[in-house]
Amino acid sequence: MSGASLRQQALSDNLANANVPGYQRKDVDFQGALQRAMAGGKPALEQTTFSMQPTGEGAVRADGGTVDVDKEATSLAQNSLMYESLATVVKSRSSILRTAIGGR
Repeated sequence: MSGASLRQQALSDNLANANVPGYQRKDVDFQGALQRAMAGGKPALEQTTFSMQPTGEGAVRADGGTVDVDKEATSLAQNSLMYESLATVVKSRSSILRTAIGGR
């Protein structure tokens, strides 16, 4: 969830700065980090860290900026759905654990 949250912040920053001349798009490689962690097993997943990095992607506009508002809005919506899905999984797992312990 921390990776999805950080990515949400990066995408929001991109949208907020879309009209700033020379602003370079940032993103969090959430999917790549998650795939590497899953391939490495549980210990690797627990040690996974996420960071916001300039991507070097996107068409460079005349003002030097690389943010495409439409693409960012789409990515933001997709990431929001991912975060909500992860929150649902965490809630379900917590409920299962409480039930197993004997609580409600």
